[in-house]
Amino acid sequence: MTADPRPAEPVGSAEPAVPAAEFYTDGYAADPYPTYARMRAQCPVRLVASPRFDSYLITRYDDARAALTDPRLSKDLYGPEGHYLRFFGPNSEGLNKNMLNSDPPEHSRLRRLVSQAFAPRRIEALRPRIGQVVDDLLDKFAPRGEADLMHEFAVPLPMVVICELLGVPKPDHEQVLGWTQVIRTSGSASRPPDQERAAVQQVQAQLHDYLTGLVRAKRATPADDMLTALIDSCDHGGALTERELVSTAFLLLFAGHQTTADFIGNAMLALLTNPGQYELVRARPELLPAAVEELLRFDGPLPIASPRVATEDVEYDGVRIPRGAAVGVVLNSANRDPDHFTDPDRLDVTSERGPHLGFGHGVHYCLGVSLARIEARTGIGGLLRRLPDLRLAVPAAELRRLPAASPFRGLLELPVRFTAAG
Repeated sequence: MTADPRPAEPVGSAEPAVPAAEFYTDGYAADPYPTYARMRAQCPVRLVASPRFDSYLITRYDDARAALTDPRLSKDLYGPEGHYLRFFGPNSEGLNKNMLNSDPPEHSRLRRLVSQAFAPRRIEALRPRIGQVVDDLLDKFAPRGEADLMHEFAVPLPMVVICELLGVPKPDHEQVLGWTQVIRTSGSASRPPDQERAAVQQVQAQLHDYLTGLVRAKRATPADDMLTALIDSCDHGGALTERELVSTAFLLLFAGHQTTADFIGNAMLALLTNPGQYELVRARPELLPAAVEELLRFDGPLPIASPRVATEDVEYDGVRIPRGAAVGVVLNSANRDPDHFTDPDRLDVTSERGPHLGFGHGVHYCLGVSLARIEARTGIGGLLRRLPDLRLAVPAAELRRLPAASPFRGLLELPVRFTAAG
């Protein structure tokens, strides 16, 4: 993108959006941070088109943090403006009308029902099992001396963990993963929007049918898992409707593995392309907790927070965002804002830069933060411990990535080589 050199001026809903083809380029997919820097400096709030719907992007840290808690920016995309209805279709409410896409008090009620399952003490109890999954995955490829860390490690690690938590049968893991990957890889600016919508709507219908059937099976044969507990909340307390039950299960399944998988891939690439930082973390495992936070700030898996919609005209940086407009808070731009972070484009696993926005902020702060941290620390730590001489098998510039307009920032592959280990 070539950012508009003019100072930001108040605009109305008629301002033309930056075309998707100009913004979501291959260069942006490989490295969006120069674009973010130009936007922060020249047009910190700007209307940009995407394959889904046009959005006002907010790029500075202070604005981003304020927008994440602004009650005028609603998370209910199935409300009167209907942004999700237009893109995903009316049947998508069965999966997407959940706490992620709701406002208080509905959000508070739904979040409260699942928050106990993600309490830090409960998640801490999973640490041994997560460590076992890490070792099991490493055992499969460590003797080979080469692997694709995305397909063989970063993706299956959180997928196995969240499926076991929810109670998804092991034979179904691959099929469920295939469906979720269609959603993950959506956002191609080169694919016609009607094809994009059709593909997403089809897989959402398949996931809805699958989860509905899984709920039916769990009712017939309850188990010690999170889905059975949610069913109990629906059937005996009336705290969840049937639609909310299925939609919450989808949210936990998808959010519970996708961003963590992309983060582990991004983090390992950042370390492999910054060998001094790689060696620091490998030689000093006590740095790992701080390193995970710095790696998340440096190149997070959710570049733009899930969309909001303005319920009235609002103004940020002198730009009027009209009522009904979609708003995207650019987390990865805010986390590189030099007005908030010193030398933000440099990876420094020993730094104490202050709070980042990688897990969000406010009432929608990531519910699974404790689980994500343990998975990332255990996974990255396991790789560095057992495969200490990891190196890229291809130049970083040749790695295939998610489409530039994908809601996620991640790799499609991460081929590496290392000394084969038993």
